[in-house]
Amino acid sequence: MMERNNIITFKGNPMTLQGNPVAVGDKAPDFVLRANDLSLRSLADYKGKSLILSVVPSLDTGLCDLQTRRFNSEAAALGEGVRILTISCDLPFAQARWCGAAGADRLETLSDYYDLSFGLAYGVVIKELRLLTRAIFVLDKNGRLTYAEIVPEVASEVNFEAALVAAKASV
Repeated sequence: MMERNNIITFKGNPMTLQGNPVAVGDKAPDFVLRANDLSLRSLADYKGKSLILSVVPSLDTGLCDLQTRRFNSEAAALGEGVRILTISCDLPFAQARWCGAAGADRLETLSDYYDLSFGLAYGVVIKELRLLTRAIFVLDKNGRLTYAEIVPEVASEVNFEAALVAAKASV
């Protein structure tokens, strides 16, 4: 596992990340998340697909909204071999409402509210807030991480271009 400082900032305030950090080259850890209809999703549901895991604290904030809309708009250019999953601790009902209001129909929103299965497996749980930090992970079709970015300041954007390049190369 990758060695890293487990301190990030949120609007300048230090916050602690919990969980097991992952690094490029690692086999992606499994997870169990809730879909908008409350059904369960795990890594096995996306077998043979490359994945962009776009992690946000809450879809109801401006930067998370922007990040998710941007990946939704980029989805068509990535082709059928790449799936985009936006993961947050928002309740599935709130995620479904957001998708409807935003017209986000090219990605899937999944919730980690229940037991932080994803957040702990990828090392992205903000201890003080019980939310996920802003991050991007790209997995190739064999389930290996080809790109990993945890944004040091939660209120800053991810590197969209680097993630998209990694996703295109992972197919």
